[in-house]
Amino acid sequence: MTDAPDGKPRPADQWRHRGDRGLTIARDASVRGWRWWARHWDRLVAALQDEAPVGSAAAPTPSGPLTEQRDAPRLIAVPARGYVYSFYVRATFAWSSPASMRAEVLSWYVQYFQPNAIQRLTRLAADAARDLPPHRAADLEVALQQTLAEDPQWHYERGDIVITCRPDASVRLDERIMPALQPHVDRLVQLEYQFEEQVRKARYAEELSRRWAAILSDDADDQEITDARDQMLATQREAARWIADLLLRHGETPPDPPSAPPIPPQQTRPNPTQPDAD
Repeated sequence: MTDAPDGKPRPADQWRHRGDRGLTIARDASVRGWRWWARHWDRLVAALQDEAPVGSAAAPTPSGPLTEQRDAPRLIAVPARGYVYSFYVRATFAWSSPASMRAEVLSWYVQYFQPNAIQRLTRLAADAARDLPPHRAADLEVALQQTLAEDPQWHYERGDIVITCRPDASVRLDERIMPALQPHVDRLVQLEYQFEEQVRKARYAEELSRRWAAILSDDADDQEITDARDQMLATQREAARWIADLLLRHGETPPDPPSAPPIPPQQTRPNPTQPDAD
């Protein structure tokens, strides 16, 4: 290679040097890029196959299917009979997948399918609430639980992925109807307490009657025992009448009154002033 008379390289040599330097830079960049792809290729393939990346810092793969529980973002309102008041359903969904997948992948599918599950549960609740008065939230909850028990698992598919959902629901009353129900509920609580109290009294009186029957069988001619027996039987009959009246008010058929305990026949004491019969 010869230089120009002034000591500078010729133009052709300058272009040749620049070409060699460009090829060297491109080669080094290609080698560095290939090394980078070689190091990250396994991780990229594992990410595309929904597997955890291989490495010392990678979290261990959980054993068994994952489960994620999510609540509906808001209460589901369904109209009661008359379409004036509503029932409010609190929904919870337990999502799982039989296939092994990462937690973030399952969360993505849950986010994708949960609107469909909420829509299906809303339709079931609306069908069950259509003929119920607005104060019978407990009946709606029982009916909805029975419907869900008939089909406990809902399946959703996207491609080869199958996601399973287990719905659960509870029902709340419309807050606008609570003030109207409060006096009736308080009265029912009071009547239930009185009813239980009278039932306890009736059972206690019945137990006493059995004990008195055993005593009277031995000392049936004692006047004090006879008076106590009459008082005990009167108390028992009064409790039975009160229970029967209460059941009639509730529209129920009162049970048959308990049979009186066996009372031995009264023995007539002989009158010492009365002469004996011949």
